[in-house]
Amino acid sequence: MADVIDYKIFGDDMQLVEIELDPGEGVRAEAGAMMYMDNGIEMQTSSGGGVFQGFKRMVTGESFFITTFLYTGRGKGHVAFAAPYPGKIIPLDLSNGSMLCQKDAFLCAAQGIEIEVAFTKKIGAGLFGGEGFILQKLVGDGMAFVHAGGTIIERWLAVGEELRVDTGCLVAFSTSVDYDIQFIGGFKNALFGGEGLFLAKLTGPGCVYLQSLPFSRLADRIYAASRFYSHKGEARGIGATVIGGGILGGLLGGDRQ
Repeated sequence: MADVIDYKIFGDDMQLVEIELDPGEGVRAEAGAMMYMDNGIEMQTSSGGGVFQGFKRMVTGESFFITTFLYTGRGKGHVAFAAPYPGKIIPLDLSNGSMLCQKDAFLCAAQGIEIEVAFTKKIGAGLFGGEGFILQKLVGDGMAFVHAGGTIIERWLAVGEELRVDTGCLVAFSTSVDYDIQFIGGFKNALFGGEGLFLAKLTGPGCVYLQSLPFSRLADRIYAASRFYSHKGEARGIGATVIGGGILGGLLGGDRQ
């Protein structure tokens, strides 16, 4: 059974979550996520259940080690965890059911929550789903926190209700939601639509969380911009060299005449 924890989320686009702990309570977090903690909180870094558990987390995109922050003081203790890039922290109450998440989404959770490996049920979803065959499955009966980019949308799907989304914009969904991949169709759509060839098809019932700015999309834009400005800088350097060489050559040529 997971510890019962209280929490507060601070910030807007660069958020952090502060966890309030009673004596003996703990919270588990991805290595390197901690921002600050009160006196009386002890860090215990381990594989979290043996070598096999550590390797399972590595498969889902997390580190081999996980850190438990255990409060051994009196009264209330506080520890905070910061998001790794601009976006939102999503609190998930797993007492309502397990959740499937994209890789690298996990931030922290109450002691007792486990990060399991979940495989997509269908080959198409694994090949073209944007996240591959591996998803994170958060299991337990307490609070867990995941991080996503941009603005977050929460959708509740009724029985049989379908929702089609960009594969990279899918953050987390209930295990009761059926997840599959659908081909967009149409030559012009596939070639010039700019949205990729496949969409994720989600069928209710259950809860779905979507993000407006997947980190992969942000990274692609940064990479493209860095290449553009790098080439622009090289072009300026070449132009300056040509111009400078022409002026210098003219001066030298004039001296020889």
